[in-house]
Amino acid sequence: MAKIRMTTPLVEMDGDEMTRVLWKMIKEILLEPYIELNTEYYDLGLPYRDQTNDQVTVDAANATKKYGVAVKCATITPNAARVEEYKLKEMWKSPNGTIRAILDGTVFRAPILVKGIQPYIPTWTKPITIARHAYGDIYKNVEMQVPAGAKCEIVCTDANGNETRKVIHQFGESGGIIQGVHNVDASITSFARCCFTYALDKKQDLWFAAKDTISKTYDHRFKDIFAEVYETEFKSKFEEAGIEYFYTLIDDAVARVVRSDGGYIWACKNYDGDVMSDMLATAYGSLAMMTSVLVSPDGVFEYEAAHGTVQRHYYKYLKGETTSTNSVATIFAWSGALRKRGEMDGNDELMTFADRLESATIRTIEEGVMTGDLAAMSTLDNVKKVDSETFLREIAARL
Repeated sequence: MAKIRMTTPLVEMDGDEMTRVLWKMIKEILLEPYIELNTEYYDLGLPYRDQTNDQVTVDAANATKKYGVAVKCATITPNAARVEEYKLKEMWKSPNGTIRAILDGTVFRAPILVKGIQPYIPTWTKPITIARHAYGDIYKNVEMQVPAGAKCEIVCTDANGNETRKVIHQFGESGGIIQGVHNVDASITSFARCCFTYALDKKQDLWFAAKDTISKTYDHRFKDIFAEVYETEFKSKFEEAGIEYFYTLIDDAVARVVRSDGGYIWACKNYDGDVMSDMLATAYGSLAMMTSVLVSPDGVFEYEAAHGTVQRHYYKYLKGETTSTNSVATIFAWSGALRKRGEMDGNDELMTFADRLESATIRTIEEGVMTGDLAAMSTLDNVKKVDSETFLREIAARL
């Protein structure tokens, strides 16, 4: 059989632990028999990141800007224990954070729905995608504990040395705590453009939610920038595509989400997105069934699984034990990247293959063959739990 050819490379970022093992298996079993894979490879495994002083992460991000599409394996963000385990030179930053900063991108997470894995909210028959702003707010905060009797103020000194002051609180007999947060217009604008671009790509409605009735300057700035970007750059495109953008308060959005059947993109500020993405992942069933794509304002796409490196299974694998690790989100990262590469290059064969790979994966699960995590949740009558490699070979048989 003639293999599908790729005219333009996509950027391939390898990763760590059990997902690195699955990465190699997915390529060998599900991709290479059918496609002449054309990738520019970067090893983002922790040992090589340490060896290159994390330059490989920067190089991979710049290559993604060059080629427009990337697929990334899960990677370790080291803590103190990982520094000791891997004998690292230093505690390197999150690769995802580095890539996100270079691409100026927004992360979109959406569940993969299959029969037999029922959402905890039964009306959710279509996926809800969370778009999380990934800059500022409490994640770049300044905070302190305050003694009794203290007066706390916000002080802004402009470029000419002029001061503007606002009292936060005059503390009385009880001390307390204060916190300062910030954001920048450029980041909010990029976030808005990413959301509108992705909504057009998916042809889905876009919601944005904040709390401007209480935060009349900070949250209202988000609302105003979204409205301005929409009106000046995207309104006619949305109308042509037959999709809608609207703003609502975050508490109203939560109520709407619970009552809805899904099928839209929900844009959130940093903290809201952090919380709501985990809520959605749990309510839909499994983080291992959650896709993640980083989108830049100028239309660069980087696909990955939403979960981590599956450390516990990797340690079992190193002992020679058989694991039943869920590879679905990683498969969908590959299919998403291949489809986008095909779309950008006008390669219909590649796009069709991506669709068929996803259909074969879903069909495998819906016919009762699945990994242990899904078997524990499935409501199907005849469930067959299989190991990691067998699951991939079952998909290949249907593909």
